[in-house]
Amino acid sequence: MPNKKMTMGVIVGNRGFFPDQLAKSGREEMMRALAEAGIDCVVLGPEESKHGAVETHEEAKRCAALFQKNRERLDGVIVTLPNFGDERAIADTLRLARLDIPVLVQATPDIPGKMTIASRRDSFCGKCRPATTSGSTVFPTR
Repeated sequence: MPNKKMTMGVIVGNRGFFPDQLAKSGREEMMRALAEAGIDCVVLGPEESKHGAVETHEEAKRCAALFQKNRERLDGVIVTLPNFGDERAIADTLRLARLDIPVLVQATPDIPGKMTIASRRDSFCGKCRPATTSGSTVFPTR
């Protein structure tokens, strides 16, 4: 039996007061890395939300519906944080999708010397919020 190609759901986190270009470039970087690894993705497109990221409850509902539609294909979910990210929208997406599959939360590092208002990410600080918020609301304990 041939190996099945891995497919991941991807949630790109964004938070409005961080520069939007970080969500855009972070999404592009993640999609490129997954494609190079031979992994298919189910992810909102830039036409479905600002830069294909999830920041609002409406975007969370859209992303959850996309994951539900593709649930049989999904092997896991990657939450990528090109900036701090909105923990509520991320948790809502996972809760509404009801997938019961592994979730990886990834944070994009800041670049020393580029931590200005235009390029500061705070992704690692942001990673703590979705992980702790989601842990109490959507990640089942085993």
